[in-house]
Amino acid sequence: MVKVAVLDYGIGNLRSAQKAFEISGAEARLTADKDLVLASDGVVLPGVGNFGKCAKALTDSGVRELALLAVENGIPFLGICVGMQLLYETSDESPAAQGLGLFSGKVKMLENAPRVPQMQWNQIQLKDDSPLLRGLEGEWFYFVHSYAAEQNHLESTTIATCTYGSSVIAAVQKGLIFGTQFHPEKSGKAGRLLLQNFLKICERPE
Repeated sequence: MVKVAVLDYGIGNLRSAQKAFEISGAEARLTADKDLVLASDGVVLPGVGNFGKCAKALTDSGVRELALLAVENGIPFLGICVGMQLLYETSDESPAAQGLGLFSGKVKMLENAPRVPQMQWNQIQLKDDSPLLRGLEGEWFYFVHSYAAEQNHLESTTIATCTYGSSVIAAVQKGLIFGTQFHPEKSGKAGRLLLQNFLKICERPE
């Protein structure tokens, strides 16, 4: 059974993410223990709410160092919602707060959006062949967010977009680091397939 560490930094849909991975067939633990994280097959960083509060909680809990250490050790890593935004350097929501800096660029408020936040099901369009999104072209996922990653034309990491007034980055990948702006744990059958895809990546990194 694939072992997944859901990083516990006191903020986010932590239990929901843990339960979703258990339903998908993983042994999922909510933890901030270094040994457990490094012994896991995959690491997940959920997140909801304010970028700055989440970034501060990452630091205060010691999870920031754990997340970076997991990536350094080549463990597949998945950021969800604000957890994806934290993969970037900064966010206009909290300009003084520092993300993990694993992806270059920043997070910006949604542009040309019919209303903010986007709180709805939306259809994704695949932009690259990623093992995370296999079998998911044109599927619908649940989004709740006011900010999204800014497209970095110098670093092609976008693997899926959705349309919400304008094109919005819905999912990203760089090596074994993945992020989804939507909530797979709240996205029914399509969400379960995505989580199962991540577990396959954890079994045999590609």
